[in-house]
This record gives sequence, C-alpha cells and structure tokens, in this order.
Amino acid sequence: MSAIRRKPTGSNADQELLIDEPPKSEKEKEAEHQKPDIRGDRRNIAILLFLYVLQGIPIGLIAAIPMLLQNRGASYKQQAEFSFAYWPFSLKLLWAPIVDSLYIRRFGRRKSWLVPVQYLLGAFMLLLSLHVDRWLGGNGVDPNVPLLTLLFFLLNFLAATQDIAVDGWALTMLKRCNVGYASTCNSVGQTAGYFLGYVVFIALESKDFCNTYLRDVPLEDGMITLPRFLWFWGITFVVATTLVAIFKKENDIEDAHMDARYTEEHELNIHQSYKILWDMVRMRPVQILAVILLTVKVTFAASDAVTSLKLIDAGVPKDKLALLAIPLIPLQLILPLAVGRYTNGPRPMDVYLKAIPYRIIMATVATGLAYITPYIVRGGSVPVYYYVLLITSYAIYQVFLYSMFVAAMAFFAKISDPAVGGTYMTFLNTLCNLGGNWPNTVVLWLVDVLTWKQCSTNEENTCQGKEEQQSCEASAGKCEITFDGYYLESGICVLYGIVWLLLVRKWIVYLQDLPVKSWLVVKQKSR
Repeated sequence: MSAIRRKPTGSNADQELLIDEPPKSEKEKEAEHQKPDIRGDRRNIAILLFLYVLQGIPIGLIAAIPMLLQNRGASYKQQAEFSFAYWPFSLKLLWAPIVDSLYIRRFGRRKSWLVPVQYLLGAFMLLLSLHVDRWLGGNGVDPNVPLLTLLFFLLNFLAATQDIAVDGWALTMLKRCNVGYASTCNSVGQTAGYFLGYVVFIALESKDFCNTYLRDVPLEDGMITLPRFLWFWGITFVVATTLVAIFKKENDIEDAHMDARYTEEHELNIHQSYKILWDMVRMRPVQILAVILLTVKVTFAASDAVTSLKLIDAGVPKDKLALLAIPLIPLQLILPLAVGRYTNGPRPMDVYLKAIPYRIIMATVATGLAYITPYIVRGGSVPVYYYVLLITSYAIYQVFLYSMFVAAMAFFAKISDPAVGGTYMTFLNTLCNLGGNWPNTVVLWLVDVLTWKQCSTNEENTCQGKEEQQSCEASAGKCEITFDGYYLESGICVLYGIVWLLLVRKWIVYLQDLPVKSWLVVKQKSR
C-alpha cells in the first residue's frame, strides 16, 4: 500500500508501479477499474433477470390472496393470521448462513440450493392448484385460513431461500465489472414478477375487468382462475429449473481463482457466520438502532395493512385497486434516484426524520379517504375523480415512504463494517423488514377485537362472532358495524407516531453522530 501512496505522476511511474506489485494485486486493481462490458455476459444477465422474475411470482400471489379472502368474507383476525405468510423474507437471515455454507461442490455452490428449491416451488404451486379454490372458501363455506397460511408461508420461505441463492450466484455468474447489473436484475425482475403475480392475476381473474375491457360477450368468470394460474407457473418453474440444472454451468470458487474477471467469494463457515451475528446483537449502537427499526412502523401500520381492505369492504373493486399500481411504477423507479441525491451525504438520517411527519399526515389522509368511501361509492359505481384522489394521495405517500427507505439504506451502507458488509447489511435489512411485518399482523388482528357490531332486528343483541352473526341473519336481521375499530387504531397509531418522534429523534441524531468505528464488528481486522 505504501507504493501506491508514493506513486508519482507520469506514464513511466505507472509502469514502475505495475512491476513492483504482485501479479494478483495487479489483476484485482485492473478488474476494479474496468468499465462495464456486457459482451459475454448478456446471457447471464438474462438468466439472472428471469430467475428474479420467477422469485417475484409467489410474492405477488401472496399479496393477492388477502384480496380474494376479503371478497369471500374472511374476518380481519383471519387476515392477521394469513399475514404471517409474509414473514419469511424478514427472517431469511436466520438460515442464510446455512445456504451459503453447505453445498455440493461438483453440482455448484448456488445450484445445490437453487435447483431443489425451485422444484419445490413448482411442486407447491401444482399442489395448490388442485385444492386452493376449496381452501379459499366462498358460497357459505369458511376459508381454511390456517392451512392457506402454512402453505403460503412455505411458498414464501422457498422464495426467500431462492433469493439467497440467486443473490450469491450473481456475484460469480457475472464478470466483476458487470456485478453492478445484479441489483438492476433484482429490482426489475422481482418487480416484474410481482406485477405478474399480483396486478395481472387480479385483473384477469376479475370478471368485471375482463367483461369491460377484454371481451365482446360478457361471461360469468374472469379469463383465468387461481388454479390455472398456479398450474401454469408450477409447470414453468419445473421446466425452467430443469433447463438451468442441465445447461447452466456455475463458476465455482476454483474458477474464480483462475479468472480475475470474476469475483472470488470469501466464504465464512456456519459457526463464523452466526458468531458475527451474535457479536452484532451485543453492540450497544446496534441495539439502539434495532429498537428504532422495530418500533417506527407501528405509526403507519393501520394505514399500510388495513386501508386497502376497508376500501374493498366499501365497494371499491379489487381489480381496480390492483391496477392503481400501474401508474405508480414509473414513480417508484424514479423516487430512489431522486431521493438518493439528498441521502448520499454524511447525514442521511436527516431526510429520514424530515419524512416521518409528512408520512404521518398522509396516513391520516388515507384514513379519511377510507371513511368517506362508502358515501362516494354507491351501487358499485366508482366515480373517476375518486380514483384520481386515491392515486394522488397514494403517490404523495410513496414519496415519503421511499424517502425513509432510501435514507435508511444509505445509513446502513455508511455504518456497515466492510469486513462483513453483506452480512451486516442483510442483518439491518432484516430488522427493517421485521419492523414492518409484526405491527401489520397485530393491527389486522385487533380490528375485529376493537370493532362493535349489533343486529339490526334487536339492538341489544351483538353479533361479534360467527355464530352470533348467523343467528342475526337467521332472524332476518343484518349485522351492522356501530363502532369501527380501524378508526380507533388509526388515531392511536398517529398519536403513537407523534410521541415516538419526540422521544426517539435525539437517539437517531445520536446514532448518526457516532464515528464509523463505533459500528465495527471485526475491529482487529478493520484496523
């Protein structure tokens, strides 16, 4: 390193430096400064993109199931139960070291996990396609939410495991100068897969959408059903996985040593990986940051988890709600770039703090929209101005949501110990994701608990449970909401957010002012 610091200017000096450096360091230095060149990597980029698209399909499907359950009479407690299916991506750090450390070298470090996991994904989809209609219920039959939750949890668990394998494979599949394309493949591919599994499925499953926009002669069903959709993607997973297993060779660690164009993976064993995680948990700054990340999103839980379901209850078609995501896609692609200009400096959490009050305001606006929706949507007719209002409010909300997200990611990158940067970032991202999942589950469960219902034929009779509701309907009555717990939750969340911000602001400033060395987990190696 001292030769690099004393490097004079001029071409002769450059030649002298190259002679003095060891051959391996020279190759690494040249590779690091090499400009992106996708020649020879086009097929690899296409494979990565396709694998991330496949990953997004089950994620999109899991997002679509709550809308189907809501239309089939599921309670909010059942929605809360199903929300556990979202959790695997927030917990994948628990088994990521196993995926990184155990493999069959002859078959490939990443293929050892990718191939069996994708076959299981395909098998799960084929299994679901045979029985999912019965398990979803409808026509007087209650949905089998516990079984659906278990199956879709396992489906998401497999998708999260596939994500670990593909993220790792991207580092060695692409030439070192092209590794930056991996994040692009991740973002674009997963977004496209989510779009297919959620927006496209919900639209084509809706008979109203298909009859209005895609058919000349109206029919009683949509153009696709959930079983057919699952069957198609199950077969796709099986075929695609077979092709990857047979025709795609993996660059293993020995190949990386031989060719400096590819990134060499420095692996930790299972014991080392879990020891580093434990060392992180024991650090005081990380503990404070963990408390912040696990509590901040309680403020927005009612708005994020319940509002869309309340809109469906009020008569807004689920396919129209799904299609509202389309005009927001360009905004979601541009926002990280725009916000990044303000978070690339030394104090990214300033943006985080400034965005919270505005996000609280927009969450309150969302609650207000849910309240007025039943008065606007009458007889199944939704006026155009209502959709414009909905898109506008949601777009503004996304601005502050992405401001917080990008600021947090910039802060994570700033404080992560470079000696274990990938593990450190994954750990902090896990805390961030988990901080959003647990409040959503709790808020969904509490909606029914806090809601008060009475039978229209006898005001003294409540109809809180399923049996009381059936008894009310048997007496020609109607179970009506007299007090909606959603609005109480929304008010509590807003008050919580204000108090949280007043109490926690100083701790966020304190963490941001700490020197970077306070966050190092491998201090001896980092000196």
